[in-house]
Amino acid sequence: MTRTLPRLLAVLAAALVTVPVAPAGALAEPTLTWAVQPADGNGPDGRRWIERTLDPGQVVTEHLAVRNFSDAAATFALKAADGYLTDKGRFNMLPSNRESVDGGTWVAVRDTVTVGARETKVVPFTITVPADATPGDHPAGIAATVTSTGGTVAVESRVGFRLMLRASGTIVASLAVDDLTATYRPSWNPFSPGTVHVDYAGTNDGNVAVTGRSRVTVAGPFGLAGRDAATDVEETLPGGVRQKAVRVSGVWALGPLRTGVEVAPAVLGGDPTGAEVRPASATVTIWAVPWSQLVLLAVLVVLVLAVRTVARRRRQRFARLLARAREEGRESALVGGPPPAS
Repeated sequence: MTRTLPRLLAVLAAALVTVPVAPAGALAEPTLTWAVQPADGNGPDGRRWIERTLDPGQVVTEHLAVRNFSDAAATFALKAADGYLTDKGRFNMLPSNRESVDGGTWVAVRDTVTVGARETKVVPFTITVPADATPGDHPAGIAATVTSTGGTVAVESRVGFRLMLRASGTIVASLAVDDLTATYRPSWNPFSPGTVHVDYAGTNDGNVAVTGRSRVTVAGPFGLAGRDAATDVEETLPGGVRQKAVRVSGVWALGPLRTGVEVAPAVLGGDPTGAEVRPASATVTIWAVPWSQLVLLAVLVVLVLAVRTVARRRRQRFARLLARAREEGRESALVGGPPPAS
């Protein structure tokens, strides 16, 4: 015990020496956090984003509020750009190195704003709709950004909200069904049905943001053994595409299977009154071969043939044995001669 204690103390001392100590300046470095919200002239007004339906040539003034939650003043760059949805369905705006060509060009806002520590500042901006603006949605975003230049790469951090800008006119809500494919996946249990895997692209070929409800149907010849499944199509902006995968279970392999997709779009946001809604549909026929049932049938046929073969061989053997016994009986009668006379 007396030898172990000095060794333990030496190991602990070495460990303490090798632990790095952060400089005091690094611990004291402030963290910049902020938020940007729709506002009126007095401050945030509770809206999550700004949604406006405007006439071509119309000019309106809106406001945003920049809230600095940090302990030091900060200067933010204010930027607007075209909006889009990511592959995961999250709204985003074009980065600074990409030029806007649609709704982002309608917005004019001052270049920068300086906000004191734990302070909120309201900034006005204008939305000018071009005189030749096409009816429908022209999504955009507006944000307060900070660019850090640590190292050789500049990193732009931004916080903002969406601007759902709609030009008045004929509203068309439409979702086309493109690239429809279907595949039958059988169950290897011959007493269980399989599943049809349906994949398609829902393309917004209208002029407003839409959601949708789709119904997928699968049926055999003459509509036999029909099955269906329903799913939602998430928000899709004009020109956007949603990849959908639907699984229809409980489908028996009956040869040709007619698979159909029907999509009913719905206008998202704004006043849908007078909108032209265009449902869409598409069909494809696939062949489903009942492999597991055919294998079971083949096994049953082999078993039946085997049983019949064994039974026939047994009958033949029994017949041969019976014939041999009869022959031996006749031979025994001949060898013994006629019975003695009385």
